[in-house]
Amino acid sequence: MSRVAGICYIKVDGEQLEVSGGVEAPLLDTMRETVMGLAGPAGFKETAQRPFVKLTAIFVSGFPLAKLQSSTDMTVTAELPNGKVYTLSGAFIEGEPSAKGDDGTIELEFGGKKGQWQ
Repeated sequence: MSRVAGICYIKVDGEQLEVSGGVEAPLLDTMRETVMGLAGPAGFKETAQRPFVKLTAIFVSGFPLAKLQSSTDMTVTAELPNGKVYTLSGAFIEGEPSAKGDDGTIELEFGGKKGQWQ
């Protein structure tokens, strides 16, 4: 059997983050929906999906806070336990991440221009 779950590796512009939770990335760059006619399904429409990477990082002393606060054109790579790698280019932090003192984590969500699976 092969490994399908477990340790993930996240790098931001080549700098590895300590990760404590799951990592999420979209599988597809388009969403398809059925278009219904009077006689039933007539076809489908496609809508572009937003490329992103979501993760829970550990707020260690070497955490690249300044980079994440100011950068708007980062490259984020997420290597999953099954060996698949998702690369998000033109990345920036979305939302309002906050540090949690009780467990030392930060929920991060990166949006970007292009996401690609390898």
